[in-house]
Amino acid sequence: MLQFRTHKVIYRRYAGLFFSLCVDITDNELAYLECIHLFVEILDHFFSNVCELDLVFNFHKVYLILDEFILAGELQETSKRVCIFLMLLLFFTYSGMLESIRTPPYE
Repeated sequence: MLQFRTHKVIYRRYAGLFFSLCVDITDNELAYLECIHLFVEILDHFFSNVCELDLVFNFHKVYLILDEFILAGELQETSKRVCIFLMLLLFFTYSGMLESIRTPPYE
């Protein structure tokens, strides 16, 4: 944890990846460390041992995952199982929408 004026930078290292958050100085750093850990566990589920290349080439999926369990800077869902279920539902819906755009309706 690093302090800078009125903020704290909280970071955690997983293998070769660093995940960091900038939060208020009054916020609980342990809660944010658990948030980072949950994010990495969900990424590991989708990318099976997530690495830098997964994050670079699938950044749209990473942002979808991040947007699903963090809203306006606050953790919305703490259950890994629920997050994964919602992500799978979202990915299948998204891929179905793309497929319907690719195939003309008059076939």
